[in-house]
Amino acid sequence: MSGDDLPPLAAAQKRWAFAAAALFLIAIGFLGFALNAQVMVVFAAGWVALQIFGYVGALRVAKGDFAHPLFKSQVMLHVIALALLVAVILRATS
Repeated sequence: MSGDDLPPLAAAQKRWAFAAAALFLIAIGFLGFALNAQVMVVFAAGWVALQIFGYVGALRVAKGDFAHPLFKSQVMLHVIALALLVAVILRATS
């Protein structure tokens, strides 16, 4: 199946896919920082692994629909994880 055979993504699907990709890139960046600074390495590696398994599992159940409520809940779960990470960093630096 080539890319020409696939239907175009709806606007909502594009937004949720972009949000998931942005969170994944943030997690990869934090993993690089954590490995370099040797702080919170277990959290950083676990967060990346949780995203990989969570997104793949949600997409499998949602049959590839990025706007499915299960996929949206995965994205929001990682938004909360990012907010907690920011809170920990702000608390540690103040």
